[in-house]
Amino acid sequence: MSGRRHPILGTACAWTLLLAGTAVFVYPLLWMLGVSLSTPADAQAATVEGGFVWPSDPQLGNFREALAQIGSDNAAEPLRGFKDALANSVVVAVLVTLGTVLSSSLVALAFARMRFRGSRPLFLVMLGTMMLPGQVTMIPLFILFRNLGWVDTILPLVVPAFFGNAYFVFMYRQFIAQVPEALLEAARLDGLGWLGIWWRIILPLTRPVTAITAVFTFIGCWNDFLAPLIYLQSDEQATLAVALNSFRNQYGGVTKVHLLMAASIVTMVPCILLFLAAQKQFIEGLGKGAVKG
Repeated sequence: MSGRRHPILGTACAWTLLLAGTAVFVYPLLWMLGVSLSTPADAQAATVEGGFVWPSDPQLGNFREALAQIGSDNAAEPLRGFKDALANSVVVAVLVTLGTVLSSSLVALAFARMRFRGSRPLFLVMLGTMMLPGQVTMIPLFILFRNLGWVDTILPLVVPAFFGNAYFVFMYRQFIAQVPEALLEAARLDGLGWLGIWWRIILPLTRPVTAITAVFTFIGCWNDFLAPLIYLQSDEQATLAVALNSFRNQYGGVTKVHLLMAASIVTMVPCILLFLAAQKQFIEGLGKGAVKG
């Protein structure tokens, strides 16, 4: 009898911990949603007192009013600023994600399967770059991109992504190293070169790690504030993160916090949709990584 109680007790403890962890992560989102739908007085009270508020009369107009305040002074088209910032964010995030996936998988194939002199030292040097904080390379990179005339364009944000990311190169390399050599030999006998093997064999087999790379890269780029703030100096080039920050500077007190939360909720929607779309492959990739290392 006691043997049966232990599994039940363990399951109950596991579910309790999972529910507690879920509540910790979900509460801020629910608080933001509640404040975004509140009247200014209720939102101010929730902000000052720190309590949770769920409006009895949701103010859906807060979302349109908030978006109309993002970087636009055009009365004829009040959402123009938001649309421009959204388009900039989409273009940058998609290009960075595409470049990171393609370049990281290609570099990982070279490290995992190609035999050339100095491959191991180069791989270790690449891993060593993960130890460098971004603040160390920030000024040299800015000077480089300024000399190239790339400041106030999306090139400083996009071009580096096409040269690989050390963390994702390492992830791809671990997956590619598990691909049977016989499969690659068969592809070579069929006349495929390294690029053909990468495109037709490696990329389809590494869909789980591609999902992880795409989700992490897109969310990181979408929420990135520092790099766009440094390189995108005009309002026309601003991404949503920068535009949202200027909105916060303008309305960031307790009086307009409901508009700030409404704008923040809208900017979170693409990341949530991407995760839901890639959820299956994402979890599969994490599971394979945990089991196979």
